[in-house]
Amino acid sequence: MAFARTLGKPIEYPFVKGIDGFPEVIEVKKLEHEKHNFGGIWHSDTAYLQEPPMGSMLLAREIPPYGGDTEFASQYLAYEALSDGMKRLLDGLVAVNASSKADVTRTREDRVKHYSTQYEAEHPVVRTHPETGRKALYVNRGHTVRFRGMTEAESAPLLEFLFRHQVKPEFTCRFQWQVGSLAFWDNRCTQHNPINDYHGHRRVMHRITLAGDKPR
Repeated sequence: MAFARTLGKPIEYPFVKGIDGFPEVIEVKKLEHEKHNFGGIWHSDTAYLQEPPMGSMLLAREIPPYGGDTEFASQYLAYEALSDGMKRLLDGLVAVNASSKADVTRTREDRVKHYSTQYEAEHPVVRTHPETGRKALYVNRGHTVRFRGMTEAESAPLLEFLFRHQVKPEFTCRFQWQVGSLAFWDNRCTQHNPINDYHGHRRVMHRITLAGDKPR
């Protein structure tokens, strides 16, 4: 928590209760008998909030004997690799992001099954990083439902292209955890994917989310 405060403002995660005494620290775990992991899809954290987080920190407490890596994808590189024509098309589009779509990532057995609050937010498909000034793609398979002013069916072909393009191998790296490893990523220009390839083993992490601003 002390380290996190040097980087930003820790905030509570919308759907998960924090650990005892530390409401901003959540436990991300998969137990030996479980088949589904937490957030097991390429995504940018909580893009359905009006002010999505600036970044996230993940600390490894227990790791499986194999697997459990996390992939990261640069959305700077994903945007810059697009054709000029596609960039012109995307620069004017706004995406609708919804927490209801994030239901696919809520699969742990000890999670609350029903949620009284649902979140929805509209953000530019291409956002400009407030510190670097670089442009990055800002849609993701976990939360983005459609484009503003279009139906889901009309939006689907272009979104599917973008979802596949965003995570091409040449835009990605892969982080192999050890106990005590700490990953800190910039949510404004990065997507991540926790790989679910360690069935029968435990993986326990602690996570802190840092406050962000309205994407522009």
